[in-house]
Amino acid sequence: MTWTFTTDLAAYLSAAGPAVAARPVSHTMMLTVTDALLRRGTGAYGDATPFFGWWTGPDGTVAGGLLCTPPFPVLLAVLPEEAVRELGAALATEPLLAGAHGFNALRPDAEVLAEAWGRPTRIAEELRLYRLDGLAAPDPAPAGRVRPATETDLPLLLEWLTAFNAEAGVPGKASETFLRDRISYGGILLWEHAGAPVSLAAFSRTIGSAARVGPVYTPPGHRGRGYAAGITHAASEAAYAAGATEVLLFTDLANPTSNGIYLRLGYTPVEDRAEIVPA
Repeated sequence: MTWTFTTDLAAYLSAAGPAVAARPVSHTMMLTVTDALLRRGTGAYGDATPFFGWWTGPDGTVAGGLLCTPPFPVLLAVLPEEAVRELGAALATEPLLAGAHGFNALRPDAEVLAEAWGRPTRIAEELRLYRLDGLAAPDPAPAGRVRPATETDLPLLLEWLTAFNAEAGVPGKASETFLRDRISYGGILLWEHAGAPVSLAAFSRTIGSAARVGPVYTPPGHRGRGYAAGITHAASEAAYAAGATEVLLFTDLANPTSNGIYLRLGYTPVEDRAEIVPA
């Protein structure tokens, strides 16, 4: 039983790729991150070098992995209990883990790592993964209509995603490369009212069977009018139309408004994750 760590994306995909791909719902974030690294290069999320790891069980089978694109936290797959315990032990010895800014893991696994880290920690965010189980239209329907974003919308999209990142505590800057990539396959939608954009939602490419809606953002001056529900409903439909059979999204459990919206649209909880960082 052992962890293997590397900065070699190809080696990670060869070793851990099948185990990660076998759970496209729980591993949706890992799959979209590796897809972005393959499409846009290892600098897709910043200047620091990404690193990866995988757990090999006693029978020689790789049972899961992790990845990190600094300055984002280390992102863990669903792992056996012994793999999480051994990862906790490796925090004191593995050089690639020495600079970790935090861990994003299933809540019980995050608690194990927090205890093993050997430093004061705090929970920066609690996330709930939802999957769509029968899409319901917003009631009442918001005023306006949806349209796909185009490259002429880039200044607005950059402004809004910068604001979204600031509100959500997402490190790094809004990326024009990310936006152009999403626009290229119709993966960013805008809700318009009275001829002006009032809300946006994006969705990922389908990987395996799954696509993930997000981010969803409505500027403060346009909130409380149902636009977020309208644009999320439209993005969910678009993800299905693009070939997904599983449509997913993450929410911050500290935001009861967004969680309520998604439940009313037909999303159901799958699992909870926690992001732990140094206190």
